[in-house]
Amino acid sequence: MASTFTSKVALSGKSVAVNTKTAAAPRASFVCKAETKTTLKTGVVTGDDFLEVLQHARENEYAIPAVNCTMSPVTNACMEAAMKANSPMMIQFSNGGGIYNVGKGIDNADQKAAIAGTVAGALHVRAIADFYKVPIILHTDHCAKKLLPWFDGLLEANEEYFAKHGEPLFTSHMLDLSEEPFEENLDICKEYLARMSKINCFLEMEIGITGGEEDGVDNSDVAPEDLYSKPEEIYDVYKALMPISPNFSVAAAFGNVHGVYKPGNVKLTPEILGNAQKYIKEKEGLDSDKPVYFVFHGGSGSSREEIREAISYGVIKMNIDTDTQWSFWDGVREYVADKHDYLQAQIGNPDGEDKPNKKYYDPRAWMRSAELATIDRLMRAYEDLNAVGACAL
Repeated sequence: MASTFTSKVALSGKSVAVNTKTAAAPRASFVCKAETKTTLKTGVVTGDDFLEVLQHARENEYAIPAVNCTMSPVTNACMEAAMKANSPMMIQFSNGGGIYNVGKGIDNADQKAAIAGTVAGALHVRAIADFYKVPIILHTDHCAKKLLPWFDGLLEANEEYFAKHGEPLFTSHMLDLSEEPFEENLDICKEYLARMSKINCFLEMEIGITGGEEDGVDNSDVAPEDLYSKPEEIYDVYKALMPISPNFSVAAAFGNVHGVYKPGNVKLTPEILGNAQKYIKEKEGLDSDKPVYFVFHGGSGSSREEIREAISYGVIKMNIDTDTQWSFWDGVREYVADKHDYLQAQIGNPDGEDKPNKKYYDPRAWMRSAELATIDRLMRAYEDLNAVGACAL
């Protein structure tokens, strides 16, 4: 069963414990002015600084939201939400998001556009992350076998950055070889983890399959049994990767599905993760009750109870994409509805036929509405993840 969580939020300089098990979702007016008490590094974190963040999350039983970012307004909204929540944030880029950063009109031959766009997104974050005064993790999302040239290009960028700065450009990357034979999945992950460990870069790998559709990858028709990982499979990952480096996490399948569906259509089984932790602890004779860092894919639309239960079993990161795509649009939709009469022409509105409308159709005006709606949605996610005020713990 999931445990009862308590968020510790510092208000007006005082730390106040707030039971959030059944708390209502906060709205955009919520403000968390938490005094930072941890020694967690702020700005972009990599290597040991990232591991310290993960250990802090595991020990305090919260998870970090990981949001797929396709443009700088989305990225900035994520970091603003993290600053407001006083909690870490994971900015992640998909292959498609990287391409969009360059421009949809550019050919992506040999994955060069995707590489350039993803690197550009990371450099943008690195240029401004310190302003937000919370730990920021730079990550890339699902990389199937056919996209390995993209992964290779990003590792080359990491190695070049490491040679100049002593740390990788990105904090971590995900390899999603879950559709390949299990042994091939492990062999490729082992090869890449060995390379990544030399530059203190972290690997996320996937076993089983996350159902649904995201960013052009459609797993809507997979066999139901492939949506649930076995403890023995997760232990095989642990045995294969741990001798190379402890710097890895596992996206195990426990019924999670990309997208949002009607209640009852998705059969999440978080206890799969708890059973795997127990299995590995017993097999290895470990002291830790949670030897594996787990990640939760397909988190949009999940109930708070399911999310909290997954966290209790060692989930330290949850992906959010579908819900933030909706929130971004919803902010624009609300803005257009509210300012409708000022958005029909460049000149002329209810205030007068000769009145200009520039300040209303300025992209910064309606984009800000999209950002605020996304910040609002992410504040609810921070509550769900028991992560509000995490940097004050």
